Amino acid sequence: MSAIYGLYGQPASAQRAVDELRSLGLQDGDITVISAEPLEHWEFGQMNHASRIWYVASAGGFLGLISGAWLTRMTELAWPLPTGNMPIVAWWPNLIVVFELTMLGAILATVATLIVAGGLLRRKPVLYDRAVADGQILVGTDNAAGKSDAIEKALSRVGAASVKKV
Repeated sequence: MSAIYGLYGQPASAQRAVDELRSLGLQDGDITVISAEPLEHWEFGQMNHASRIWYVASAGGFLGLISGAWLTRMTELAWPLPTGNMPIVAWWPNLIVVFELTMLGAILATVATLIVAGGLLRRKPVLYDRAVADGQILVGTDNAAGKSDAIEKALSRVGAASVKKV
């Protein structure tokens, strides 16, 4: 068994379960809380909330900007058209391509980050129970090495509808 979780009907019980797991020495990164609805006004709803997606999307957009500017400029310089006393590289029409490649870079970087951060590429199954879809709140851990009995007692003590070992 590598995971233990409890199912709770009320957010207050789930919050007490999270507090119990913390008192056993588990870090927030080791505690999993899953619910069918957002419970952001509870303290456990803010756990593991930080994300670096903005930085990744900005970096993807910047790479798209650089590649768009390079592509349009190099294309115009590689096949120069005589424009009658006007510059070969025309930036105003190039802005359309530069903008589109900037957005493409940001979007692709965001999608890649969501796939990786959402765990869609993981081989190990996610800690989940079908009762979550019925309104229950799952609180548990998949890092129960050596503390499984204490974790099971702590989850039961705060009013779990059921405690399961996976």
